Amino acid sequence: MIPLSILDLAPIGQGHTAADALRNSLDLAQQAERWGYKRYWLAEHHNMSGIASAATAVVISHVAAGTKHIRVGAGGIMLPNHAPLIVAEQFGTLETLFPGRIDLGLGRAPGTDQTTARALRRTLASNPDEFPQDILELMSYFSPAEGQSVRAVPGVGLKVPIYILGSSLFGAQVAAALGLPFAFASHFAPALMTQAVQIYREKFRPSADLAEPYVILGMHVVAADTDEEARYLWTSTQAGFINLRRGNPGPLPPPQRDLESSVSDRLQLQDMLSSAAIGGPETVHAAIREFSLRHGADEIIAVAQIYEHAARLRSYEIAARIMA
Repeated sequence: MIPLSILDLAPIGQGHTAADALRNSLDLAQQAERWGYKRYWLAEHHNMSGIASAATAVVISHVAAGTKHIRVGAGGIMLPNHAPLIVAEQFGTLETLFPGRIDLGLGRAPGTDQTTARALRRTLASNPDEFPQDILELMSYFSPAEGQSVRAVPGVGLKVPIYILGSSLFGAQVAAALGLPFAFASHFAPALMTQAVQIYREKFRPSADLAEPYVILGMHVVAADTDEEARYLWTSTQAGFINLRRGNPGPLPPPQRDLESSVSDRLQLQDMLSSAAIGGPETVHAAIREFSLRHGADEIIAVAQIYEHAARLRSYEIAARIMA
C-alpha cells in the first residue's frame, strides 16, 4: 500500500472566516490521524484571502497540539521569505514541543506576489544558487554546535527531517545533490513532473539523511459516494483556479452545476486532471493506483479544496479507506 498524506491549504470558503478554516484544519488532522494518514502538511501563502496558513509554523503548532502521533509539518516553508536561523529556531521549537513528529519542507518560490514579497522584508534576488546555500545554512543550525558562533536554541542537535519541494527541475536537482527527499507539486504544475522525478532519481547522491531517493507527489483527490457528486465538489477547485488566472483570487467558491470557463481555462483545467483522482471510491482507487505506479511515487500527498467541511472530511475518509 502506498502511503497517503494530506496537504492542507487551510481554505477559507466564501461566507466563512479564517477562524473557521483553522478549526476545520484541526478537525481534519484529528480525523486523518484516526484514518491512518502518514503526515499532515500545511503550506505557506501570503496575501491570499482564501488561505489561512500564512503563519505556517503557528498553524503547525495548533495542529500538532491537537493530535497525538501523526507527523505534522510544512509543505512548505518558502525559504526566500525567511532568514534560515529563524526557520531553524521555529522548527527546533516545534520539534522540542512535539518530538519525533515534525517535518520541514522547503520551497524556493515566495508563495505570493512580488509586492507582498517585498513586504516580507527578504531579498528578491533571483539567483538560484542562494536557495541551496540557504538550505545548507539552515541544516547547519540543527548540527552539533561545535565551533559555531551562532546557534539555534532550540534547534541545535535536533533531528528535523528536511524535504525539498519543487514545481520545476531546479528543486529536483537540489534534492538529488543534497541527498534529501523530494516532493513535487504535481497537483498544480504537472507539466515537468516526469522529467523532474527522472532527474532526481538519476542524480541522487546518498546522504547521512537518506540512502535512496524518496519521491512524494501531490495529487488532487476529491472522492464522494458517486462520480457525479465528486465532479460537482471538484468545481470549487476549478472555479478558484479560474479566479486566480483572471487575477481575482479570493475565498474558495461553493460548487456550481454550470461552471463558465474560457477555452484557455478549460485547457489549463484539463492539464490539472493529469494529477487528479475525482470520483466515487472505485474511480479514485484506480486513479491513485495508476498515477503512483506510472510515476514511481513513494508517497502521495492529497489536496482536496472542497467547500463544505463535511464533504471534505468524507472525501479524505473515502480515500483512506480505499487505499488501505
